[in-house]
Amino acid sequence: MRDDVKIFSGSSNPVLAEDVCRLLGLPLGEVMISRFTSGEIYVNIKESVRGADVYVIQSFCHPVNENFVELMVMIDALKRSSAGMINVILPYYGYARQEKQDSPREPITAKMVADVLTTVGAQRVITMDLHAAAIQGFFNIPVDHMTALDLIADYLRTKDLSNAIVISPDAGRAKTAERLATYLDLPVALMNKRRPKHNEAEITHVIGEVEGKVPIIIEDMIDTGGTIIKVIESLVEHGARPEVLLCATHAIFSDPAPQRIQHPAIQEVIVTDTFPIQKLHAPKLTVLSAAPLFAEAINRIHHNRSMSMLFAESSYQGCENGES
Repeated sequence: MRDDVKIFSGSSNPVLAEDVCRLLGLPLGEVMISRFTSGEIYVNIKESVRGADVYVIQSFCHPVNENFVELMVMIDALKRSSAGMINVILPYYGYARQEKQDSPREPITAKMVADVLTTVGAQRVITMDLHAAAIQGFFNIPVDHMTALDLIADYLRTKDLSNAIVISPDAGRAKTAERLATYLDLPVALMNKRRPKHNEAEITHVIGEVEGKVPIIIEDMIDTGGTIIKVIESLVEHGARPEVLLCATHAIFSDPAPQRIQHPAIQEVIVTDTFPIQKLHAPKLTVLSAAPLFAEAINRIHHNRSMSMLFAESSYQGCENGES
C-alpha cells in the first residue's frame, strides 16, 4: 500500500480497524474524538490527509445514534482537511430494517441515512450483508456490498455436515440460504413467518423436510434473538435434531439475546466481528474475523482492481444469471 492511504476508526469498533490496519501493514490514523459537557461530539484529525485516499471504519452499533453522528462529524472534518477520497466502511449499516414503508406515515430511514452520508461528503461506501440488498440503490455514489457468506461457509466445511440442512428463517433470506446450500451441497428449507410487531415473529409453516436433520440457520443479524428461538423451537417440533448451528453476520445481541443463545437446542452460534463482541459467558459462540475481507477490499479499491475476486466462483455465476 502506498503512503497516500489513511485509515481512521470511530469509537464503535476500534479492534476491527486495528486488525484491518495490521493486515495491510499500515498504522491506524490518529484522531481525537471527545465530547463537550453538553454531549456534543468533537473530532480533530491529528495528521495530514491532504490528497490522501482515506478510509473511515465505523459500525452502527450501540449507541447507534451516537456512532452515526460521530461518523458524520469525522467525514466533515476529513472533507474540510482536503482529503482526496473519503471512503466509508460500514461493517454494519444501521437503520437497514427501515428500508420501506410497511404502513402509512412511516419513514424510510435507510434512505435518509444514505442521503446524509452522501451530503456530508462520503464518496464511496463499503458495507457487509445489508438487511435488504436494494439499499445499494439509495446511494448515488459507489457502494461495495460485501458478504460474509463465504467466510461462514469455509468454517462450516470443517464440520460433519452429512445430515445437515440449511434453513432460511424467512422468505427474505431464501436466496442467501440457497447460496449457502449450494456452497455446502446441502438441501434447503424455508420458514414462513409473520411479524405482529417489531422484534416479534410467529412461525406459520415449515417448507421442506427437516425431520432427523441438523439445521443450519443463516441470518444477517441476531438482535434480541426472539425470532430465532421461535424458529428453532418450530424446527424441533417438526422433528429436526436439537443440534442447531446458528449463523449470522452481525451479532447485535441486544438484551436478552446473550441468554437466549444458551438455548439447549443450539449447538453453536457462528458470527463475525462487524459488531464488537463483548465478553459474554457463551462457550457456544464462535467469532470469525471480517478484517481480511475489509483489508482486501481496501487493497483492491485503492489499486483499481476488480472487487468480484473477493467472492466465490458461485457468486459470479449468480451475477451472470442476473442475481445480485
